Amino acid sequence: MPSKNILWIMCDQLRFDYLSCAGHPYLQTPHIDALAKRGVRFSRAYVQSPICGPSRMSFYTGRYVRSHGSTWNGTPLRVGEPTLGDHLSEIGVRNVLIGKTHMKADAEGMARLGIDPDSVIGLQVAQCGFEPWERDDGLHPDGPYAPHSVYDDYLNDLGFEGSNPWEQWANSGEDENGEILSGWLMENSDKPARVPEEHSETAYMTNRAMAFIREAKADGRPWCAHLSYIKPHWPYIVPAPYHDMYGPNQVIAAVRSNAEKLDPHPVYASYMQERFSKVFSRPGVRERVIPAYMGLIKQIDDHVGRLVAFLDEEGLTDSTMIVFTSDHGDYLGDHWLGEKELFHEMSVKIPLIVVDPSAEADATRGSVNDALVEAIDLAPTFLDAFGGTAKPHVLEGRSLMPLLRGGYEWERRFAISEYDYAMRRARVDNGVPVRDCRMTMVFDGRWKYVHVEGLRPMLYDLQTDPDEFADLGADPAFDSERARLSEAMFAWARKPASRITRSDAQIEAAAGREIDSGILIGYWDEADVAEARANRKG
Repeated sequence: MPSKNILWIMCDQLRFDYLSCAGHPYLQTPHIDALAKRGVRFSRAYVQSPICGPSRMSFYTGRYVRSHGSTWNGTPLRVGEPTLGDHLSEIGVRNVLIGKTHMKADAEGMARLGIDPDSVIGLQVAQCGFEPWERDDGLHPDGPYAPHSVYDDYLNDLGFEGSNPWEQWANSGEDENGEILSGWLMENSDKPARVPEEHSETAYMTNRAMAFIREAKADGRPWCAHLSYIKPHWPYIVPAPYHDMYGPNQVIAAVRSNAEKLDPHPVYASYMQERFSKVFSRPGVRERVIPAYMGLIKQIDDHVGRLVAFLDEEGLTDSTMIVFTSDHGDYLGDHWLGEKELFHEMSVKIPLIVVDPSAEADATRGSVNDALVEAIDLAPTFLDAFGGTAKPHVLEGRSLMPLLRGGYEWERRFAISEYDYAMRRARVDNGVPVRDCRMTMVFDGRWKYVHVEGLRPMLYDLQTDPDEFADLGADPAFDSERARLSEAMFAWARKPASRITRSDAQIEAAAGREIDSGILIGYWDEADVAEARANRKG
């Protein structure tokens, strides 16, 4: 039977391997693990871009970056681009946001079309198709996405005073003299955040999700609630008691090799010189930062436990699908890099757990599925779960329901991810025009090929080189693999999803019907027309 509700939990910058159910040796996440035991954990899930904004726009539209056009953080999703909210509203489902979207509204497009941003339609367009129960993208009050934060008001009302309580309390520590220590500075990552845990971002958003669910239960309409946590994204600072739960002795050794520095791909070489990469190569930095990162994840796990218990108490467990995922990963010093953005596994691969409450999913509970799945698969999955039908000429993903319910028909042979590096130093270092700063990953489960416009490609064999140390992109011995994967990328590129206003079925139904409208092209006489009508109807 269809699900009545969906609770869609997304973390920001959570690596796929920083969960105990994924094999982390020190970080224990029992509540997220419990979801995996109740559902399916997908071990090879990939985002459509390894950076916040473009990745989320693909999640929220079910479309590749080349289709929706939001290629970088702050690049608006154009007016008229269909979103999950549009699809769900057609079948009577509320699509609600609690937390972060990283959406930048297309203000110019809205003005051109005369759309009032304060109108019902304007609000939906500006909020990426979501009903904003509470939006908070972090980095405020001066950030470009949500300049006014209710969370800031909340902190002020509790007596945590200041012009920017998000930074001064939730993302700063203090020394023994009461001086504020900025959480932006990694040297302060071992300090507890000044805000008490129960008033931190993660706790607050969890409470807000519960408030929505309680209201929605009384309302009775089906809902999809997107609880989008801001953490464990930087600033890497966490409130007590999570700040010292882990120590330097529980930091896994960096996945990196000196050989990677010898003759790196030009774009990769530039990324190793970015400030956020160089700092993670300094002695002691990973040992200071990663315990805080682990603490942030542990905190999220505890609040996931609160949410699951709340659903039980409200009697909603058996009617609510739960999805747990992330928008991308975090290098944390692996491959001599910080942040995310390139296509190594710890950046482009994400955790994905789906708990389908229906009896049809009983056969797959607790299983690990290694099919190649993509972020864009969630939108059609949600429609499927609600009993709706996806529009394949709009949604480029495919429903995961066959995998959740014991089916094995899965046709995807390649995972695709895209990245635009025009805003980074790699563009200047390599003299690449803005329009050509494009990279496309094609991964078939073993071979990972990265097309780099205007420069040589990258190639990794994850079977013989699971750590992705050896770039085979210039090795003539692998010409055939590069050619095969390049053709796979070309085949994908030849199938643009730009015709979103008319379905294949509509075109099939309309084909050959000019005669019904009295448009008689190519006929000699009335006998020809009569014969054509008879043949068409027959």
